[in-house]
Amino acid sequence: WDPNRGTKRPRDDEDEDIKARRKQASARERSRHREEEAAALEETDDEKKKLLQMVDKEGEEEEEEDEPLDESSVKKMILTFEKRSYKNQELRIKFPDNPEKFMESELDLNDIIQEMHVVATMPDLYHLLVELNAVQSLLGLLGHDNTDILSFEDGAEVLIDALVDGQVVALLVQNLERLDEGVKEEADGVHNTLAIVENMAEFRPEMCTEAAQQGLMQWLLKRLKAKMPFDANKLYCSEVLAILLQNNDDNRELLGELDGIDVLLQQLSVFKRHNPSTAEEQEMMENLFDSLCSCLMLSSNRDRFLKGEGLQLMNLMLREKKISRSSALKVLDHAMIGPEGTDNCHKFVDILGLRTIFPLFMKSPKKMKKIGTTEKEHEEHVCSILASLLRNLRGQQRTRLLNKFTENDSEKVDRLMELHFKYLDAMQVADKKIEGEKHDMVRRGEIIDDDMEDEFYLRRLDAGLFVLQLICYIMAEICNASVPQIRQRVHQILNMRGSSIKIVRHIIKEYAENIGDGKNQEFRESEQKRILELLENF
Repeated sequence: WDPNRGTKRPRDDEDEDIKARRKQASARERSRHREEEAAALEETDDEKKKLLQMVDKEGEEEEEEDEPLDESSVKKMILTFEKRSYKNQELRIKFPDNPEKFMESELDLNDIIQEMHVVATMPDLYHLLVELNAVQSLLGLLGHDNTDILSFEDGAEVLIDALVDGQVVALLVQNLERLDEGVKEEADGVHNTLAIVENMAEFRPEMCTEAAQQGLMQWLLKRLKAKMPFDANKLYCSEVLAILLQNNDDNRELLGELDGIDVLLQQLSVFKRHNPSTAEEQEMMENLFDSLCSCLMLSSNRDRFLKGEGLQLMNLMLREKKISRSSALKVLDHAMIGPEGTDNCHKFVDILGLRTIFPLFMKSPKKMKKIGTTEKEHEEHVCSILASLLRNLRGQQRTRLLNKFTENDSEKVDRLMELHFKYLDAMQVADKKIEGEKHDMVRRGEIIDDDMEDEFYLRRLDAGLFVLQLICYIMAEICNASVPQIRQRVHQILNMRGSSIKIVRHIIKEYAENIGDGKNQEFRESEQKRILELLENF
């Protein structure tokens, strides 16, 4: 079948195929009816004969009639599917270890799914699948336990693919537009619709782009903006939005075009001076922050964030010391990183952001465990922001940043070196463990290939190598800044602790080699060259 054939009837051979499937299903149903009637009824032979004749006659009539596929026959088909799906589920729960008890229901369910394929050729009837909740039931089958008896997942997949191609999400959005959340049943309808979208995205992640473009992104932003008290549906909207934006540049761009950055900032501004009042509201706040971070991966959105005064909001959140602080730090990191973050870096200095970031650099907040942020994550974001500032700032703003490192008898250089040794120690422990594992692998005759080496490198980054690389990069930048006082202090502390510049050089070289994955080759090469030049004067 071809999902784009509109409302035309299927070809004759398909029609025959569907009729044949119906016959098989009804024949099997009749034989089962006979067995049940024969076992359960103790009437006279005449009565039994009459009953069986009636069952047969019904079956023959069913075979003879070739129902035209209209709204009511499709409704009947969907309701049969729902019934059989429910029955199969019931029997599986009742007899989990006895497949023959639910085998019959399995076959029946498979038949009706195959029969429903004809609906895929009729987009004008998709609304019935939505209204009767069949999309949700079909998605439920994809997680079905049964893989060894019969595979009706394939049938359900084909049907869902056709529905996505046939713009079923646009129908779901139209349905959402009509619902009045002031009525409990309709509010539940919104929740169920969002559940369908979430499940579809899980089943087929690439449908997220189509879903967003079929009006879902616009509806989600409108719903988040709506002046309604916080509820489960608003939380769910924030969750679905975060899913749509994950690893999806098309959707990030669409959100920017729909002024979604302003909507996110407006929604987050509530948490500037007040903590979320419940765990659910906190979850929504985190979803909105995640969405913002996702969007800032796209350079065109960095500009929208800047114009929407996103930096001012994040800076205020850092000062207010509320739960939103650690997420605001993460957003700033995303906004300033790389050459695309240059404008945001300059603006951050203009709004006196250095006064906010350096206290967080000097001392990691104590209360972070409550909000699920580790000390390492905090230090990573702060060091990443400082590295971005050193990379991107020019002129007077750069001078202001470097002056910070000379203040109060170079206390910030001392703190940088303290963090350097903290993460160097953590790395040495991790490296020792990895070397031990490699040794064991070689002894067992296993080959350490490139994939394995990549995995070990990722583990090292996770253990603290990434923070250590950022710290060493900051050291190289400030030692190159023609401020003799800074350079002397760095060398003095390295000597005092019995460490050497060689170690720092090695870490920076490794950082340069692995920089800019996913960026263009030209950027990568110029950035590597720039970093290695810093080493010459270190």
